[in-house]
Amino acid sequence: MQPPYYAVIFTSVTNESNEGYSEMAQKMQSLAQGQEGYLGMESARNEIGITVSYWKSLESIRSWKQNLEHLEAQSKGRSSWYKSYTVRIALVEREYSFDLE
Repeated sequence: MQPPYYAVIFTSVTNESNEGYSEMAQKMQSLAQGQEGYLGMESARNEIGITVSYWKSLESIRSWKQNLEHLEAQSKGRSSWYKSYTVRIALVEREYSFDLE
C-alpha cells in the first residue's frame, strides 16, 4: 500500500459467550474484501482483540460502515459478543517496514 490511506482500528473485549463470533468475523472479512476502496486487514486476539482494516478514502469507510450485513453484525456484537469496543480512524501518511526474508 502506498500512503496516504486510512486505517480503521477496532479494539474489543469480548464476553465469555461468543458463540458464532468467529464465523461472523470471517464473514465480515470476506464481505469487506469486496467493498470499494478496501486495501487489506490485519487482526489479532488475546485478552484484547485488535483488527485494523485499510481503506483508500473516508468515503469507502463510510460505505462499509453502512453495509446492511455489517450493520447486522455490529448490532449482534453489541447485544451478544462485546463487553466493550473502540473504533479509531487514522490517516496513514507514512509507512515503512522490515522483513528478514
